[in-house]
Amino acid sequence: MAENKTQITDVAPAAFVASVEHPTRRADAEALLEVMSRVTGCAPKMWGPSIVGFGRYHYQYDSGREGDFMLTGFSPRKSNLVIYTMPGYEDSEEQLAALGKHKLGKSCLYINKLADVDLAVLEDIIAEGVSTMRASYETWDE
Repeated sequence: MAENKTQITDVAPAAFVASVEHPTRRADAEALLEVMSRVTGCAPKMWGPSIVGFGRYHYQYDSGREGDFMLTGFSPRKSNLVIYTMPGYEDSEEQLAALGKHKLGKSCLYINKLADVDLAVLEDIIAEGVSTMRASYETWDE
């Protein structure tokens, strides 16, 4: 059975964020550390080399593949911030319309900088995603 390649590491999320070179991206990552910690009630953990994750859930697919992954998280990439909301964004049309400038992937929300979006709307999107995951999966608030 294949296991999720992205695992929790021992790197301190604050140290990772402090190492982000671009000053705006670093400041946005510091803000997201605070926002996601408050919204989720979870301490941040590094998932792999570049994702700051919050909480954990256990999944099992019909194929038999299973593992653990973060409830939500973010990555301050060179070109943008990526916000990960595990249930995806299919049920967030109204909120996304009010969010501001962004692009979407299945479970990825791409934002150039936090100044481009309404932070209260982003917090609501994160909170709803975490709530959906907690209602649907076995979860841990680490």
